[in-house]
Formats: sequence, C-alpha cells, structure tokens
Amino acid sequence: MSERSIPEPDPYADVSAALREEFSAVHPASTVTRCIDAAHYGALEITGYAHPGLVERIARKHLQVLALVASGRE
Repeated sequence: MSERSIPEPDPYADVSAALREEFSAVHPASTVTRCIDAAHYGALEITGYAHPGLVERIARKHLQVLALVASGRE
C-alpha cells in the first residue's frame, strides 16, 4: 500500500489573491508573486516565522514602492 502525501495548503493563497486584485492595474501577477516570496523570506530572516499577515504587509509595501517608481518613469 502506497501512502500519498497530501500537499500542504498554501498559507499565502489569500494574500496572493488579494494583492493580485489590488495591484492588477499596476503589476503583473509574476511581480506580485516575487514580492510575496521576498516578503516571506525576509520575515523568516528577521522573526523566524512568516505569518501571512506580516508577509502581506511587507509585500504590499514593496508593491507600492515599485508602483511609485514605475509612475516616475512614464
């Protein structure tokens, strides 16, 4: 009998969906994903744990800064 591992649910799925919706007019989904990944690893480095709420706040700040920079280039 083989055991199948059940994949862990993505703790950042809701964060990703919310930020993709919020920044859909500004950033492609890949940029949102990269910011979430960066926020996740940054939170782990600083606190040792990456709570979804903290990751969302950090990623949102990254996305806001990127949007501000992009608006200055146009």
